[in-house]
This record gives sequence, C-alpha cells and structure tokens, in this order.
Amino acid sequence: MSFHAEGLVAIVVFYLAILAVGIWASWKTKNTGSEGDRSEAIIVGGRDIGLLVGGFTMTATWVGGGYINGTAEAVYVPGYGLAWAQAPIGYSLSLVVGGLFFAKPMRSKGYVTMLDPFQQIYGKRMGGLLFIPALMGEMFWAAAIFSALGATISVIIDVNVNISVIASALIATMYTLVGGLYSVAYTDVVQLFCIFLGLWISVPFAMSHPAVTDIGLTAVHQVHQEPWLGSISSLDIYTWLDNFLLLTLGGVPWQAYFQRVLSSSSATYAQVLSFLAAFGCLVMAIPAILIGAIGASTAWNETEYGVPDPMTKKEADMILPIVLQYLCPVYISFFGLGAVSAAVMSSADSSILSASSMFARNIYQLSFRQNASDREIVWVMRITIFLFGASATAMALLASSVYGLWYLSSDLVYIIIFPQLLCVLFIKGTNTYGAIAGYLFGLVLRITGGEPYLYLQPLIYYPGCYPDENNIYTQRFPFKTLAMLTSFFTNIIVSYLAKYLFESGTLPPKLDFLDAVVARYSREHMDKATLVKSDNIVLNELAPVNPRHSLTLSSTFTNKEAFNYVDSSPELSNAEDN
Repeated sequence: MSFHAEGLVAIVVFYLAILAVGIWASWKTKNTGSEGDRSEAIIVGGRDIGLLVGGFTMTATWVGGGYINGTAEAVYVPGYGLAWAQAPIGYSLSLVVGGLFFAKPMRSKGYVTMLDPFQQIYGKRMGGLLFIPALMGEMFWAAAIFSALGATISVIIDVNVNISVIASALIATMYTLVGGLYSVAYTDVVQLFCIFLGLWISVPFAMSHPAVTDIGLTAVHQVHQEPWLGSISSLDIYTWLDNFLLLTLGGVPWQAYFQRVLSSSSATYAQVLSFLAAFGCLVMAIPAILIGAIGASTAWNETEYGVPDPMTKKEADMILPIVLQYLCPVYISFFGLGAVSAAVMSSADSSILSASSMFARNIYQLSFRQNASDREIVWVMRITIFLFGASATAMALLASSVYGLWYLSSDLVYIIIFPQLLCVLFIKGTNTYGAIAGYLFGLVLRITGGEPYLYLQPLIYYPGCYPDENNIYTQRFPFKTLAMLTSFFTNIIVSYLAKYLFESGTLPPKLDFLDAVVARYSREHMDKATLVKSDNIVLNELAPVNPRHSLTLSSTFTNKEAFNYVDSSPELSNAEDN
C-alpha cells in the first residue's frame, strides 16, 4: 500500500474547516448569557439551541466512529449479520425513551448537568460516586473511537497511526476548549453532513465493483459466507435481549445526551430533539449497513486485498475502511475517510466536554468550591477539557484493550446510573443509604459476571455459561439486566427501610450520619441541599429556565416541590421557632 498525498491533503483541509467552524461558533458563546453565566453558556449553550442545530448535534453525538464502524462490522461478521446490528435500533429507542420520560423533568427543573438531581436529593458524596462510572464511560468511549480513527486512516492513506490519532484529538480538543457546547454543536452540523455525504457517495461505487455479488441475493443465500441478514439462535436469545436492553436503557443516562436536552430552549423542544435524533440515527445507519452487506458479498480474492478474507485475518472490525480502500476509486475513498473522521470527532468532542462539565460543576464547584467565581469555573473547565482530551488520546495510543474497558464502563452506566436516575426522578422517598447500597450491589454483580474483552473470569457462573477460544467463560444469562434490576430494587428497599427505622425511633437520629432521613428536616440540611427563593423558580415548559447563581450550594438547584414539602413540615417549623 502506497502513501496517498492527496488523501493527506484532503484530511488536512477537512480538519482545518472543522477547526474554523468551531472557532467561529466560539464567538457566539462570548455574547451569550449575563456576566456571571459564562460557565453555564459553555456547558448548556445559554439554553437557546434550536431544533435544527439541536437535532443535528444530538444525532451526531450517537452517530460516531464506533456507531458507523460497529454497525458495518456486525452486518459483515458471519453468523451475526443484521440481526445482531443492535446499535441503530437500540440507540434510536434510547432517544425515544429519553424523550418520553426523562427530557421533560430534567429540562423543566433547570438542571445544568446530569448529576445535578443526584446531588440535590442524595448529596455531594453520592454525586461524586456516580461521577466515576460516568467519567469512565465518556473517557473510554473517546479513547476507543480515537483508536478506531487512527486505524482507519492508516488503512486508507498509510499514515502513521499515532500521528493521525494525535492530530484528530488535538483538533477536537482545541475547538471544544475555545467554544464549549456552541463549538461542539455547530461543528456537529458540518460533521453530520460529511458523514452522510461521504458514506452515500461510497456505497454505489462499492456496490458496482465486479467482485461484489448482488447484496439482495447474499442477504438470504450463502455465497461467499453466511447470509448477511443473520439469525438469532435459541441459545443466544437472552444474550441478545440483554445487549438490546443495555443499548436502549443504558443509552439514556449519559451527560452527552442530557447536555443537549438541557441546552434546549424549552422542555418541549428537548423532547422533540430526542425524537428527531432517533430518526436521524436510523437514517445514518443505512449506509453503514449497506457497506457491511457489501463486505459480506465480496469475493476478496478477486480484489487487491487478496486472500485470506478480512474475517480470517481478524480485521472484521475494519471492514468499513477496507471496503472504501479496495472497492472504491481512490478519490471516493477519501470522501469516505472524511466521513469516518467526522463521525469520530463528532462523538469525541461531546465526550470530552461532557466529562469536563460534570467535573467542573458537580465535583469542583458543588463539592469543594461552592464560593468559586464564574471565571474560576470557566478556567477549571478549560483545564479539564485539555486534560481529559490528552488522557483519551494517551489511552487510545497505549491501552491494548481500550474497547474492553469501554464495554465494561458502558455496562456500569446501565447497571449503576440508570436505576439511580429512575429513583431520583420518579421514586419519592429514596435516599442516600439506598443509593449507596444499590450502587455497590450493582457493581459487585457486574464485576463478578466477568468480562471476556478484559480476560476477566467470572466469579458467578450463571446458567448457560460457556468457555470461549481463550478459555474465558462467557455468560448467556442476562446478568447485566439482572444486576441493573437488583441495583434498582435495592435502592428502594434500603431507602424505605432506613426511613422506617429512623422515623419510628428504632435507630437514634445520631446514627443518621449521612443526613439522609432524620436530619433532612433540620434547617441546616434543607439550606445546604435544595432550597432557592421560590419567586426565582420558573417551571413553565415553554419558557427558558435559568437557575439562579449564588455562592452557596443551596441555590444551585430549582425544585418547586421542596417548598411545598418544607411549608408543611412541622419539624422544620419547630426548628425555626427554636
């Protein structure tokens, strides 16, 4: 394979164009929000993201390099096929679920990050614990797609993998650093257009290659390999359902999603954006599915790729760039490469910004520096954007099992954060004791289930467990969903048990060391946990919500129900009289 100078020039021009759009968008941030709201403008864009830009940026967040490459790979791999390409349907349904149940309550209460309701109800300690799996998910996801991009570029234009990864990460980090959500959102519009155009231009050329058999025939008949429509055996149906629920429900509790929800101009717009993005994800998956089908329909010995085929060479995960390289003209493959690069950057910048937003607000500001100025928070965000971008790049270059780490961390998001989010938004009465118990039970059940990608043997062997080619046992039982449900019900049971024990006098108030049950009625706890001035609360879903900034933790959230609860609390009245 020869070095393609034209391809390198095309990538450089594309990267410079993206950087220019990101810098231009950063100027909007400077003119958004009041003098003390710059950090919020960076995180949620001044809460004025419209339907067009919002729909593009929310779609682009999901349609990343992993989404495009992974969908093509699943369709191509013999024995799996389209039946196992769960990402398009799973992530689209996750956006529908988010729009139906989560977008409206989160946006109408004026939260700034996904962790805000946890710290409001469970306190800063629990917010810090939940930040760990959220950060792991974002960082390992960014690292995984940076790694995939480096391999893709090296396949098509034969550029050093390390150079391509560093250059891509540097560009994405730079425009995220200068513009925050505005830069990410507006570059997403350009990137999504490039993905759509680049892949669709490539499909007709690849499909018309002489070595490619009609994909309609290979969908149901075995020609070069098993039919690419695929099938689900009776033994694997529970594994399929487990993974499908993980994508559908586990795709909701991500800061990258809620960052778009909370940046919407109203709660209704947040719901509409979710539905638009769900449709966009389905549409954007079509060319990736076709490319995977083309790969499964190709006689590779009749191409320059030669023998053996990509599956035998264990390059199935690179089927998309391989199709672009060997079944398309050179100049067309460059368009496809631009599409993959755009897909990677559109997801990587979102992950880096999401991690930085949660750290700056929920860890630095609300947990340690409640009196921090807005300027200080902005600088913390800038520093962490750089650090998280550098960390994701380092993991992409150095970690041999970055995909395994991402699979594990995404499981933790589903098993730990999703049930906690359900409880904090919809189950009244849950408290910090239940949240911690649910967190630990879910974590233990997931770790003891093993992880083949990390060569981690299970400690609990569920029914149907079998050893793979590396003698690492793989679970067929839907243990991830079991762990999620266990975490959910443990939270509820322990919360109400603690509430009963303290309120009935079975346990003395001094044992409520987390101030989660008895001490919640004290003026001190109410002040530091939830309250703001009631006349500053705006919950009309058709109007923008701007939470009031203050120097105390008490005024960083809006919760109208808290005032009704406080006014009717005899314990609080007695405390005030004293």
